[in-house]
Amino acid sequence: MLFRTPFFLPWLYPSLIWRVNTAERKIFLTFDDGPVPGPTEFVLETLKKYNAKATFFCIGDNVRKHPMVFKKVVADGHAIGNHTFHHMPGWENSTSDYLNDTQKCEAQLEESGYKSGLAGKPYFRPPYGKITRAQIRALSNYNIVMWDVLTQDYDKSLLPETCLNKSIKATRAGSIVVFHDSVKAMPTLEYVLPRYLEYFKHQGYLFESLQ
Repeated sequence: MLFRTPFFLPWLYPSLIWRVNTAERKIFLTFDDGPVPGPTEFVLETLKKYNAKATFFCIGDNVRKHPMVFKKVVADGHAIGNHTFHHMPGWENSTSDYLNDTQKCEAQLEESGYKSGLAGKPYFRPPYGKITRAQIRALSNYNIVMWDVLTQDYDKSLLPETCLNKSIKATRAGSIVVFHDSVKAMPTLEYVLPRYLEYFKHQGYLFESLQ
């Protein structure tokens, strides 16, 4: 299983953000699929213990269903990104449907009191990493964020210890790292996240949101 993104993908899709270009000891944590009562709050509490900031790629329908949990993410000073309204896989949907679902999520984020963006461009992450070239062009007004490290915390067949060790090994300065604040990932996340943060804290790393 690949925890580090293959080198050729950033070359094939250079307009997407895969890693932050820095020599400083900084890691860019991201959390997909929330906000969800329980998992998201666990993540927030854990991040606070390590003075860590992150970027949360939120599903619009979860923001709608759990507005108070979403407000906690914003209140703690984390960045927010768009993860479509229905967690829609781009490869299996038309560009127009995909764009509409993304815009619906963006409207929900704004209605809930948050407007994200780098240089006026909001963050977007395609669910499952599945996005076509036509969809990339249609979303040119977004910063489309992929990843350098995929922890695979959602994989129930993967031992938490293996998830932790391989995630640590794959991480480097500037890595954009994917975790999930979801019910499915929670059993692994509870084990991995605090130990991952503890390891890199001792290595002198800072944890920052995308800016």
